[in-house]
Amino acid sequence: MATMQKSRSYRGPALFSHGFRPFFLFGAIYAGAIVPLWMAVFVGDVSLPTAFASRDWHVHEMLFGYVGAVIAGFLLTAVPNWTGRLPIQGGPLAALFGAWLAGRLAATFSGIIGWQLALAIDAAFLLSLVAAAAREIIAGRKWGNLKVVGIVSLLAATNIAFHIEAHFNGVADYSARAGVALVVTLVCVIGGRIVPSFTRNWLSSQKPGRLPVPFNRFDAATIIVGACAMGAWAAVPSGRAVAGALGIAGVLHVIRLVRWAGHRTISDRLVLILHVAYAFVPAGFFLAALSSLDLVAPSAGVHAWTGGAIGSMTIAVMTRASLGHTGQALSASTATQAVYALIIVAALARICASVEPAYSIPLLMIAGIAWTGAFLGFALAYAPLLCSARKL
Repeated sequence: MATMQKSRSYRGPALFSHGFRPFFLFGAIYAGAIVPLWMAVFVGDVSLPTAFASRDWHVHEMLFGYVGAVIAGFLLTAVPNWTGRLPIQGGPLAALFGAWLAGRLAATFSGIIGWQLALAIDAAFLLSLVAAAAREIIAGRKWGNLKVVGIVSLLAATNIAFHIEAHFNGVADYSARAGVALVVTLVCVIGGRIVPSFTRNWLSSQKPGRLPVPFNRFDAATIIVGACAMGAWAAVPSGRAVAGALGIAGVLHVIRLVRWAGHRTISDRLVLILHVAYAFVPAGFFLAALSSLDLVAPSAGVHAWTGGAIGSMTIAVMTRASLGHTGQALSASTATQAVYALIIVAALARICASVEPAYSIPLLMIAGIAWTGAFLGFALAYAPLLCSARKL
């Protein structure tokens, strides 16, 4: 209660009262803006002053820019709930947001300021986020939640490796795959908490019947097998052994998803989207396994994980958390459902562009437009909530 009273006594800008507000809003704006910019770079209409190869800039800013912002918004909102401590807000939160923004500028203008300075500026954000989250979890003695911070710590290290590999090798292939693997693992860990929990809560209040199976050793084994398979893929993305490991991980994640009774949530879009988003995790494993056997393009699996699992899950988390933490009813408005539809279309179109090269250009255009519409649509619909005081 004391923590709640201190939080309510905050009198600064509403945008910096909780971590989800600036990071969800501007992370979404950034995600929606950089894809059309990337498409212009891809066709040769625009040249960026970055030290990265153009593809690496796109990969880096999606993984460590937009996804980094959403991770920050989630962590800074979840940690106070885990620990019962006062959330980071006001000046410290604004400083952390400023570090994120500086990192985006540094990565884009690294060709002007130099890759070493860009690395130092960009790395500061995730390292600061890890330090802040770890401090709060340790102070609150919620040791079990340190595993999430551990994954984010590895992501921060991978970001540093990305800059170094890109400079010395010209491209950041290993770091890019490692970054994807870490974020997907984070989706599996956090998804394993929120998807069955929110599903159980809704089903218990709505209709009797089968409920999600609680987290148990099967879930832990599935996450471990998946992480090991993606680790092998990050190191050596081809070969029968890697394909077999990826295929086994995909089957385990399908079983895990089925155990959560998602088919019973069709009438609640806020819950259903969580299951749809997680379905892209095993899809990514299967497509990556096929690409390891040279049966489909490598980008098919990568975009099932990134555009599908990560894109859909971040949209799902941002909408639900924004509604819940601003005192709104937990129901998906027409605008929210449109955002969900657009992100699914974007993911499917991008996967199909990799599977069907003959139609890649129109499919890429559809994917880019839908992706931009989803994230800018979220920003437009949710900006009034994120920039105003909580409804009591």
